[in-house]
Parts: sequence; structure tokens; C-alpha cells
Amino acid sequence: MTEETRNFGTEVGRLLDLVVHSLYSDREIFLRELVANAADATDKRRFLALSDEALALPENPAIRISVDKQAQTIRIEDSGIGMTKEELADHLGTIARSGTAAFTSALAEKKPEDRPSLIGQFGVGFYSAFMVADKVEVVSRKAGHDEAWEWASDGKGQYTLKSATREAPGTTILLHVKPDAEEFLEPLRIKTIIRKWADHIALPIELEEDGKFEPVTEGKALWRRPKSEITAEEYADFYRHVAHQFDEPWATIHWRAEGTLEFSALLFIPSSKPFMPVEDTRESKVRLHVKRMFITDQAELLPHWLSFVAGVVDTEDLPLNVSREILQSTPVLDKIRKALANRVLSEMKAKAKEPEAFKTFLENFGGVLKEGIYEDTGHAADIAALLRFASTREEATTLDEYIARMPEGQEAIYYLAGDAAHLKTSPQLEGFAAKGFEVLLLPDPIDAFWPGRLGTYKEKKLTSVSQAGSLFAAAEAGDEIKALCEKLAKALEGKVSGVVASTRLQDSPAMLVAAEGGPDLAMQRLLRRAGRPVFGLPPKLEINPGHKLVQVLAGREGIATEAGLLLDLAKLQEGDLPEDPSAFVKQVAAAIAGV
Repeated sequence: MTEETRNFGTEVGRLLDLVVHSLYSDREIFLRELVANAADATDKRRFLALSDEALALPENPAIRISVDKQAQTIRIEDSGIGMTKEELADHLGTIARSGTAAFTSALAEKKPEDRPSLIGQFGVGFYSAFMVADKVEVVSRKAGHDEAWEWASDGKGQYTLKSATREAPGTTILLHVKPDAEEFLEPLRIKTIIRKWADHIALPIELEEDGKFEPVTEGKALWRRPKSEITAEEYADFYRHVAHQFDEPWATIHWRAEGTLEFSALLFIPSSKPFMPVEDTRESKVRLHVKRMFITDQAELLPHWLSFVAGVVDTEDLPLNVSREILQSTPVLDKIRKALANRVLSEMKAKAKEPEAFKTFLENFGGVLKEGIYEDTGHAADIAALLRFASTREEATTLDEYIARMPEGQEAIYYLAGDAAHLKTSPQLEGFAAKGFEVLLLPDPIDAFWPGRLGTYKEKKLTSVSQAGSLFAAAEAGDEIKALCEKLAKALEGKVSGVVASTRLQDSPAMLVAAEGGPDLAMQRLLRRAGRPVFGLPPKLEINPGHKLVQVLAGREGIATEAGLLLDLAKLQEGDLPEDPSAFVKQVAAAIAGV
């Protein structure tokens, strides 16, 4: 038969330009698309052979890939259902007409469990070949037919059809690689792409090297196998593969969700904190697969506060955009995200019953979990219940345990955030110790933020001790102390919003407290260190009328220098620096020398 030349069925020039230059973000995607098509064709043949033995697959079917550097070609062969001349024209001659979509539509009346799992949906994946090839030839023979046909095109508006020969049913695709795509003629590059995108599809993929076809893929979708069939070693090996870690998983979460939404998930929580040579960007470590084929690791399937979790989620229910790279925002995706977060939380709750093991986990990832309280109000209470805190009484306590120890008359959960080295000795704690109130000691930077976002826990308000002035009655100060407060307020005008006599200081001469309605002192320090503006009134200075230093100052007339020194002492006790360290050193030296 003579060669026929036909035009594509749509405005192919513009569409192919879209496919080649805009639809896909990475040229290597072409191999994933062609392998997906080959896998679909093989699944179609396997399914149809159930009712027609003449269509049975050959023994050990596989997708075979070979590279010819000299000829600058890549060959991809399968033993799938193949195509007739008419099907080649219909499926490859018309953009966005998908054989898989048509086949799936024909099976719409069948039960889901009786349908083959097919990947292709849109009919454009094949054309991704033109990202790397300036000519594509397809030779196909339909299973159950004797004739083979060749389809060929340079992607510029036309294609040709002619009779061909093929010993067995299936399809062969020959890509004539562009000069600027020669990287894909390297067998190692092909291996890397296959292992990245198609390592777990059921059909083996083989690459020709030194005249022999060798397996490239693992072929085992571990997450789709029953848990009873998987050893701890297999889980650990897969964890290291997806997490790029070398430790053992602290927790393995493997389950299949069934019902209105179906997906398989295999997730791991590391037993050690990942080494990050640069600041952690909290990128997702959970890979999304659709029907075993890798789609993306940027789906953000878990919230940022679970960014340490690694693994795989595989579904058949997720609608993708046409390039299969960008996810549509759909209720299905939201339901998967919600189910995953809840399942990981449930696992952490169960593991929290093992105190020592859970202590190590919190040392590694407690700080990240606290970010979840700030970012995710829907899960904030559940996260807070998992955390353990040092306090003025305990090395580690939960919020529930703290509440159970609260004495009669205590209505709030009190905390002090700041630098670990200064928390236990902070003058802020003196009044609370006198009342018998326990205070949580929070040393992480995020601790300045999340308590305010959480607000309350089991109807108990979380209150910073630097903002708990209303808990203490106003001091009955004598005339000298009142006069001192006025002089100090004048000397420190603009630096403090007021000076008052304190009823909560026991041993320290003075301390700073947050002004009414102002940010917590720890948050103020963090904002200043980050070069950010601090809004609201400056803090108040509370002085201890019973302290000898305060009594000495009360008997002096001029106290401008001493006022600054007292303010700097209050700052130092909280782990903050004096406003002018050099001047502070000179003042202390002069005081010691008595000059």
C-alpha cells in the first residue's frame, strides 16, 4: 500500500507548541508519558484476554527501551493491545483524543474492581515526545490482527500512514532525538528518569545495555501490598529510599482508605532529625502517585508542621490537570490531606504512651509541631495535647497534667517564654512561686507565638507571666517609694510606659512587665532581634520596695544614671542586652569602685 499523508484533526501547530513549550515543566516527562501509555496498552490487552484467549499476553511481558547514540534514536516497545490503521489515525492523528479515555468509557457499566487500572486520560501525553524528538515513528499491530501499520510525523501539521511489519502484537515508538536533547541518549539518564517516575508500576521496564535487556524498575508498589506480607527490613529499605535518610523509621504508618474515597498510604516518621546543611525549607517529603505512577512530590499532602513525615500516597480517584503535573484544587485532594493529617496525629497519640521513645521524638520534632499550633487552628488542641514542657515543678509535663495539679484559685495556665539559660532564674517567677502557681518554661523561639494563637486549652487561658499583672494586688507604697517611682518614670521617659511598686518581686530589685494590651516580652525581644518594629506601649518597670538597692535609691535626689542602670539590670535578668553595653560596663565599674 502506498503511503498516505493526512492532516492532524485539530489546529495542531498551536496545540503542539503548547504541549512542547508550555504544558510540561520538564522535558524528561516525555518518558513517563510514553511508559504510561505502554503500561495502559498492556493492561488493556490483559483485561480483554479474560474473555478472549486469542488476545493473551506473551510470557513475561515488559516495556523495553533501547538507545542508539549513533543513530540518535530512542526505541520504546510494548506487547500491549496495539492499534489498527484506523485507531492510529484516531488516537495519534487527533490531539486530545485518548484511547484510554474511550476504553474506560466503554467499561463504565462494569464494577470498579473489574476494571483495569489505566493511567492515560487526556490524549496529549504521546505528543510530549516532540519535546525531545524532531520526528516520531510508531509501528503498531493490533492483538488478534495480522497487519501492522506505521504512523510518522515531524509534529508540524501532518502525519503519514503506511503498511509495516511487526512480528507480534504491540507497539514500537521510535524517537529521532533533537540535537539539544542528546542527554536523553545516555542510558544512565534514562535509568534515572524511569526510577524517578515509574519505579513502582507493575509492568517491568527493561533497558538494553551491551546487547541485553536488563530490568530497571523495582516493580513492587510496597504500599499496595498487605502489611502481613512486608518485613521490617523491607519497610526500612523503602523508608531510606523515599526519605533519603540512613536511620530506622521511628513510626511506620501503612493503611488503605476505602469507601467513598480510596487511596493507599505508606508514611514514615524518622527516628532522628534530618541533617540540613542550610535552613530547612520544609519541603514536602510525601510523594503522590496515581495508579502507581509518580506524579509529584509538591502536592503538599501534609501540612508544613508535618514536613518531617516521608512516604507515598497512591490513589485512583484524584483528577489531575492535563499535564498530570499540576493538581486541581478539588474536594478529593482536601479529603486526602485531612485523612492523612488525622492518621499521623493518631499514630503520634498512640506512640505518646511510650514516654522515653516519645521524649526523643519531641526533641527532634517538637519545635515543628509547635508551629502547627500557630498555623493550623483545626488541629491546634490535638497538637498541644501531645507536647511536653519543662515547668517550675517538673522536667516534662503535659498540659493535662499541669491542669490536674492546679491549686484552688488558679484559673489560667501560666507560662514564661525566653532564653533557656535565664528562664529558671527570671524575677517574673518570684510572685508565682509565692502563690504556689506552677509556670511552664518555654525556651523555643516559636514559644513566643503559639500560646497566644492557641488562646485556651480545655477552657483554661494561656497567660504569659509578664502579662499577668492583674493577678497581683497593687502595692501599698510609702511616700519615698512613690516619689522614686515618679523620678524613675521621668528619667526613663520613652523607654518604659510607667514605674510601679511591685507585690510579686521577692529577691530581685526590679523587673520589666508587658504593658496592658502589649505583646509578651519574649515576642518583643524576637521582633527586635529580627529588626522588626514592636508596636504598642513600652514595657512597665516594677520595683521591689523591700530591696536594699531600691531603698538606697529612694533616699537620693539625682538618679538619672542609676535609673538607666536599674533598667539595664532588669533587661539582663530576662536575657536581653543593655541598650548601650559599653556605658553599662562603665557604670557598673564606677559603682563597684565607689566613684
